[in-house]
Amino acid sequence: MLVYECDGFVIEKNCPDVVVFPRTAQQVAAIVQLGNEYDVPVLPRGAGTSLAGGCLPVGGGIMVVLTRMKRIVEINLRDRYAVVEPGVVNIWLTKALAGAGFHYAPDPSSQGACTIGGNLATNSGGPHTLKYGVTVNHVLGLEAVLADGSIVEIGGPAEDSPGLDLTGVMVGSEGTLAIATKIWVRITRDPQGYRTLLGIFESVDDATNAISAIIGAGIVPAALEMMDQGILVALEEAFQFGFPLDAQAILLIEVDGLEAGLDAQRDQIIELCQRSGAREVRQARDAAERQKLWKCRKQAFGAVGRLSPSYCTQDGVVPRTKLPHMLRRIYQIGEKHDIKVVNVFHAGDGNLHPILLFDERDAAQVKRVLKASEEILDECIACGGSVTGEHGIGVEKIEFMSKLFAPEDLEVMERLRLAFNPAGRLSPHKMLPTAGACGMEQHHPGRRAAV
Repeated sequence: MLVYECDGFVIEKNCPDVVVFPRTAQQVAAIVQLGNEYDVPVLPRGAGTSLAGGCLPVGGGIMVVLTRMKRIVEINLRDRYAVVEPGVVNIWLTKALAGAGFHYAPDPSSQGACTIGGNLATNSGGPHTLKYGVTVNHVLGLEAVLADGSIVEIGGPAEDSPGLDLTGVMVGSEGTLAIATKIWVRITRDPQGYRTLLGIFESVDDATNAISAIIGAGIVPAALEMMDQGILVALEEAFQFGFPLDAQAILLIEVDGLEAGLDAQRDQIIELCQRSGAREVRQARDAAERQKLWKCRKQAFGAVGRLSPSYCTQDGVVPRTKLPHMLRRIYQIGEKHDIKVVNVFHAGDGNLHPILLFDERDAAQVKRVLKASEEILDECIACGGSVTGEHGIGVEKIEFMSKLFAPEDLEVMERLRLAFNPAGRLSPHKMLPTAGACGMEQHHPGRRAAV
């Protein structure tokens, strides 16, 4: 059971009472009905790569691990959709489509491990969110088990289903409304060409100013990612790509689309980076070099394991023009609490992922990490941003919901949850600060790191 006591958010932990591995929607429905019969919580989980405690079993209960529901049921190129079970790993669909001229656009950094069901639960994004959008922009419909154990279909392969957008309601609901058992996803035609650039900067400010300059010029890159000096060291030790270790920040910039026009966009981006103080702008010389650059970016979180025994990844969002200020505040907050912070994030859409390095066995460090995380997220709110761009609220950020939303807004969300999940047994104690029905009180997980 210890394997399932937490996800990628390691600070809070609690064991489920039982773990089950269904293979069909009917089995999931039977499990939910058993939960109702014995009045115990039921919590869906995918690969466990989520970073906010979204699949943490706060109140114990039945954990429904969906990783054995892993079939790609259908790929329909003519109508541009695929049907997958929730346990399909994100990159499996990309590989299944390789050579067909299409791909599945949402590509979280954990693409090689995370499941599409988990992506749906948290409305995940990824490096190519800037141009292609987050998961909700690519889900056409789903089959789901409701809280009473019934199986329903919402949306489907056709575009723009009439009526309320219940598919949109389900995406990002973190398992609090239903358990997805089949998902219709939109597939996207491959671009004709790519230009992938690496901008090297002497300061974080110069790099963040270049981001605003590129977007301000009307260019919408497919991806615009930033890595600071701390993360460069970890990546270079892991992959020996040749990153300059004395640079304070690099930008990984990719434009894609029709070949005609890509060179002009590339040249304009290089000029804008140089005007913003770039020391050098390199272009990936071939597909292999492009793939290696992306491998570095997507393995960045894994490489952090070289820097500290534990880390906590935050997920704030701010308007792009606030990035220089926000990066400075993150470093200040880290110094204030004596916590080293490294940064790798989706700079193009203002989605920050400061990584706080610590040792979870040290209670004092855990307390400082929690305090620093709180101050970082408070600053995101003060900048007009949010406390999540793609990781969800989970248990980690539930107390921030009342800072982001008025009581009336939270009440509306709670009513919606009660309409789908009246007894509150599906994924209780997640997302909303109010606990749900039946007089339940808000709970915290059983234990915290170093406690």
